[in-house]
Amino acid sequence: MKILATLLLSFAFAWAAQAPRPLTVDQFPNADPAAVGPLVNVTELPTNPISSKPNDALPSQKLGPGDLVSFSVSDCPDLTRNFRVNAAGYLKLPLLKEPIAAAGKEPQDIEEEVTRALMKDEILVQPVVSVAVMEYRSVPVSVMGAVKRPITFQAVGIVTLLDALARAEGLTQDAGAEVLVSHPRAAGATGPALVQRIPINGLMVDADPALNIRLVGGEEIRVPPTGKVYVVGNVRKPGIYPIQQGNQSTVFEMIAMSEGLAPYWKKQAYIYRREGGKDGRNEIQVDLAKIMDRKGMDIILQANDILYIPDNKGQRLTNTIIERIVGFGTATGTGILVWH
Repeated sequence: MKILATLLLSFAFAWAAQAPRPLTVDQFPNADPAAVGPLVNVTELPTNPISSKPNDALPSQKLGPGDLVSFSVSDCPDLTRNFRVNAAGYLKLPLLKEPIAAAGKEPQDIEEEVTRALMKDEILVQPVVSVAVMEYRSVPVSVMGAVKRPITFQAVGIVTLLDALARAEGLTQDAGAEVLVSHPRAAGATGPALVQRIPINGLMVDADPALNIRLVGGEEIRVPPTGKVYVVGNVRKPGIYPIQQGNQSTVFEMIAMSEGLAPYWKKQAYIYRREGGKDGRNEIQVDLAKIMDRKGMDIILQANDILYIPDNKGQRLTNTIIERIVGFGTATGTGILVWH
């Protein structure tokens, strides 16, 4: 047993003599012990201590005001951090004499400019610069109107009109027949923004790829609600009925949608239309009898019109009296009363 234990100890000392030894402070007599840091094995040191791109970097595209950019510069901790593009579209970096124009440029363009500036200002001889985007604020897309969740988001990567509507959780039931997309004006351009009208049926039902436009940021997407007509009075089903944009709805059609006229309707109906101001309403008289007999011209209704079909009270009263007389006569058996 003693011989076996001696052999095991001999092998252990021989392996320890050949194994790599950890670094110690004694190996760096001129170094500050605090600067050496934790003692590690030489084989554990990373080959490239500066990461080329942060793990949470966003896809590269043109920069604009408000975007947050991450810099990694070898041997330069003052530049190895995040910087935001200012409102004028420039990056003001420490150590550099002049700001870097960033608006309209991609991260690789910024890398080249910063590298040239560091060499020009004689700050670094051979700088290694890496640039990545951590946050975009310069490419907002707004979706509003008849959508389930109005939203504003950043158009990062490839974003289409359908993507934007999906982020707004789709359309509501009162959505109109088209989507309005306001495109941003070009730099230096004046005048109103370009508004593109896209039919919803062509986009979603027909799946026309030409209508699923790509968004680059700065667009405002509006889904107008469909127009409504209010039908009240002597109809079988009073209510609020939609008018699809681009279609013409008439008095006859609205009566059909409200399941027809109820008994004792009056020959004259009225349309109340808001015109000429916030509180102004115009009353339009309608010859309903001629429209229903197809002898008069039908009238086209507009969004927010009120179609009122009055009750013919005189006819209702006359019919009520007749019904009571008939009912009373039936109750007497002969319908004739003889008074003595």
